[in-house]
Amino acid sequence: MEAVTPGEVSVQDEAVDKSTFKKCNQIAFYRRQKLLHPGKSLYRALLDSVMLSDENVKFQIIHEENKVLLQVEIYEIEGSIFRLKIDEASPLRARYKVPDVLIKEPTTQRLLISQKEAGILVLSSVNEDYKIQVTAKPFQVDLQSKGETVLSMNSNGLLYFEHLQPPPSDRKPTAENKEAASDSSKEKQEDLGLWQEKFGRFLDIKAHGPSSVGMDFSLHGFEHAYGIPQHAEALLLKNTSDGDAYRLYNLDIFGHKIHDKIGIYGSVPLLLAHKPNRTSGIFWLNSSETLVDISTKAVAEHKPSGSAAETAKQRAVPLTDVRWMSEGGIIDVFLLMGPTAFDIFKQFAQLTGTQALPPLFSLGYHQCRWNYEDEQDVKAVDAGFDEHGIPYDVIWLDIEHTDGKRYFTWDKKKFQNPRKMQEHLRKKKRKLVVIVDPHIKVDPTYTLYSQAKDKGYFVKDRNGQNFEGICWPGSSCYLDFTSPEVRKWYADQFAFKTYKGSTDILFVWNDMNEPSVFKGAELTMQKDAVHYNNWEHREVHNLYGYYQQMATAEGLIRRSSGKERPFVLTRSFFAGSQKYGAVWTGDNTAEWGYLKISIPMLLTISVAGISFCGADVGGFIGDPEPELLVRWYQAGAYQPFFRGHSNMESKRREPWLFGEENTQIIREAIRERYVLLPYLYTLFYRAHTAAEPVMRPLWIEFPGKIETFGVENEYMLGNALLVHPVTEKDAKAVSVLLPGSEEIPVFQRGGTVIPLKTTAGKSTEWMIDISYELRVALDTEACAMGELYLDDGHSFQYLHQKQFLYRKFTFHKNILSSRCTDESGQYHTTCVVERVIVLGFGQQPAFVTACSKDGKEKEVVFTYNMKTSALTLENLALSVDADWEICIN
Repeated sequence: MEAVTPGEVSVQDEAVDKSTFKKCNQIAFYRRQKLLHPGKSLYRALLDSVMLSDENVKFQIIHEENKVLLQVEIYEIEGSIFRLKIDEASPLRARYKVPDVLIKEPTTQRLLISQKEAGILVLSSVNEDYKIQVTAKPFQVDLQSKGETVLSMNSNGLLYFEHLQPPPSDRKPTAENKEAASDSSKEKQEDLGLWQEKFGRFLDIKAHGPSSVGMDFSLHGFEHAYGIPQHAEALLLKNTSDGDAYRLYNLDIFGHKIHDKIGIYGSVPLLLAHKPNRTSGIFWLNSSETLVDISTKAVAEHKPSGSAAETAKQRAVPLTDVRWMSEGGIIDVFLLMGPTAFDIFKQFAQLTGTQALPPLFSLGYHQCRWNYEDEQDVKAVDAGFDEHGIPYDVIWLDIEHTDGKRYFTWDKKKFQNPRKMQEHLRKKKRKLVVIVDPHIKVDPTYTLYSQAKDKGYFVKDRNGQNFEGICWPGSSCYLDFTSPEVRKWYADQFAFKTYKGSTDILFVWNDMNEPSVFKGAELTMQKDAVHYNNWEHREVHNLYGYYQQMATAEGLIRRSSGKERPFVLTRSFFAGSQKYGAVWTGDNTAEWGYLKISIPMLLTISVAGISFCGADVGGFIGDPEPELLVRWYQAGAYQPFFRGHSNMESKRREPWLFGEENTQIIREAIRERYVLLPYLYTLFYRAHTAAEPVMRPLWIEFPGKIETFGVENEYMLGNALLVHPVTEKDAKAVSVLLPGSEEIPVFQRGGTVIPLKTTAGKSTEWMIDISYELRVALDTEACAMGELYLDDGHSFQYLHQKQFLYRKFTFHKNILSSRCTDESGQYHTTCVVERVIVLGFGQQPAFVTACSKDGKEKEVVFTYNMKTSALTLENLALSVDADWEICIN
């Protein structure tokens, strides 16, 4: 490894000791909330305060002991979503409410009061499918669908709300304060961490005191829960024990452990629960540190009271309790009523947006390393792919490409002519991605630093000075992306004239944006650092990376005057990050266990709205044995984001360095990916327009089949492909669960049509004119259906000028037809469908004809394989953008 220049940081500094991070019991607000045990809530609803408007129903609740009033607001949002907000009725100062995550203020529907009597208020939705029952004492809310209680809030009495108070020194004595004063033995105060909290050598000063909020939810009849990424954990959420809650707090954990509930790089506070006839979701909109407790148990079935004989016959039904605990903010929760998983995805997207449509090149293979040394190295690696006949689209440059870790610059020795290097890549129809991290080297001669300093664009410490922390460049300041003005300025840095040496084939990777602060508390920013509008870092922590990616994507769009789609990969993310690009699972290790856990990790991110996700192929840390590397390429080829990446300490591992046999297998896997791109791109269009995840757990496609609910070693890619990567060493066979009654030939689901390219090219751009193959897998009724979406692959013209093509293929009664799915699409292509393979075709046909729209009929050459029941039709030359039929007689 090279010597590190003074002030810079080496990779050794990043290897972390487990004690660097808090266990739940070391988190003060968690300890405080856990003092409240399940039981009768001390909150009572004041039903005489109910106010009904077109927008919502408002009323107040009071805490029977401290007499603090809270304001409750209940909204019905169109599309079967309910929103519950709880805030102080008259707070000492405004509490933080998460901005910029919801794409718009949701459209509400008027709730009606259908019953109001002693201690009970019943609200009905306009369509009367849903009822909300509010019980006054103790305060509880039940949400019913067609008479069935789906979800209850505060049924365990765990509503928790710390109202803002003046600091102890400013207080006037009142009864309540006397009680606090008598209880203020120093140890007790410290243990509760109300006004300050110690962790190791760090002291967090809480200028505004405690402000934690929490609430419990009971999901009736559910015993399977999913979501709340990001953890290196199983797909199915586990019951949590004391001190072992799921933690949502974005942290840079290098070489994180497997099967650990500690929060890693990103957080999406969305939980899904599923049972055979219903899926429900809870979206807890809070960007401060959040802990989630889960407990599933069997309870007696909840039936309206009948005779004693009926009570005796009660059966046990499952119940899942979920308890959310956050350090600050207000309670703002969205209840997504489904009732199907696909409805939930739409509901969540209606709130936070759908997956951005990626430029086609970004669905190809990405080759990355920390670091490709210099321009010669980049050229050599690029040439290596062509020499070995392996397709790839993008080469990546990590932090060493810069001038001393100053982002938006180039190392003057190693990258003397970055434009020329990019022109060379452009001729090969390839792209470049460079890293741009949020920390800025403290250096008055570095324009970015001096400008940001003069404009006051850095996050401040609690004393009002620029917050300084150590990161790769050494001493660094951190841009305050929570400020709209800073985001606009940052976006402008990507302009070609400002970012010297950049061209329109350069795209961006945002790393270290949790934010990562070496030698900081838990290797991140102090919670008492201060952001835009004087909000403390504790309130906005989980949004920091979200905002950097937002500003970066905006910068890439703006540099092209709004014409070109951006590509931005981020390590840290929040709910809604799907609108801005891709995420990856961070610093994994080159071990079999990490390959295996990557599948449930990606499925969890996918069901939380972020379809464009992947894991570093081969493992970032360490050296994979060839077998592991090969298996990882085979898995990655069928996952949404496909990038090989490795650490500075790892040996070089370009795909051709492991002997001819392994090169051949990796080449095959990558080529399979490229041939599959029409299908994958179509899936991304579905994610973009209909919020359908690209990579799906089995239970989403087979919601009634209980045996699929916990499956995490295989998954569906779209609705048509079942993928079961090999994740065990020396495996000679795998046992695969094939749900559904259909045969799945080559793991393609019966009843589907998949569009493919007939061959792979050197990169996606080389493949534009390559012809198509349709692979038709018949179901038991001998029917099948599929789609193809096509556009120019890089611009926003699909949106603004309707430059797209959306086709539907149907196989029915021995006729395969191609029809237009969306007539508004105007895109034209000279591409043809060259070949059709029909799998599961019962007998050899006598003859096959194809007729195009103009009525011209022609006979089709075919071969039939009796052993595999596969019918292959060749030399079709049928236009992709025209209607046609193939009749099999």
